[in-house]
Amino acid sequence: MSWTDERVEILKQMWAEGKSASVIAKELGGVTRNAVIGKVHRLGLSNRTAAPAAAAKTTPEPEAVKPPPPREPEAKKPEPAPQAAAPKPVEKPANLPIPPRKPIITAGQPLPPQPSANEISAEALANLAEVEKRARKLTLMQLTERTCKWPIGDPATEEFWFCGLPCQPGKPYCEAHTAVAFQPMSSRRDRRSASR
Repeated sequence: MSWTDERVEILKQMWAEGKSASVIAKELGGVTRNAVIGKVHRLGLSNRTAAPAAAAKTTPEPEAVKPPPPREPEAKKPEPAPQAAAPKPVEKPANLPIPPRKPIITAGQPLPPQPSANEISAEALANLAEVEKRARKLTLMQLTERTCKWPIGDPATEEFWFCGLPCQPGKPYCEAHTAVAFQPMSSRRDRRSASR
């Protein structure tokens, strides 16, 4: 399809009337909406927003109708005052006491004891000291699928290492550390109730 002078005049006239690019494309036939938009831009007709505004100024009635809507929101401006009152109920729950947070342990400070003594069986505790003497003391990069990944020491210091002994099948830890990490639920409950 070529843009003949006649088709360009139809395009200009319909564009000035405020018709959409889709409507103009249908009227012209054989041309897409995007082709119409492209031609409008090449002709420098894309300033259509100024034309309807000029047409609106020539008719006095639309001007008289348009000012009241802006006045209505001005009359509604006092309504935000109840919205300002809405945050006050939110402040009341903020006045409730906030439970204390657990302290954050920064690097270089000693870590709290791993599992507490009342959580670990006496038998497992006795084995831990012996196991740590035999541990291979591996770094993170030395760990494999078959080595115990139980961390020992403070990660913020150079004395931090992993056990490294052969791990239990299907578990990430050696026999002694598996006994500490995977305790039956009933024995943990029994120790907790005894400590109370």
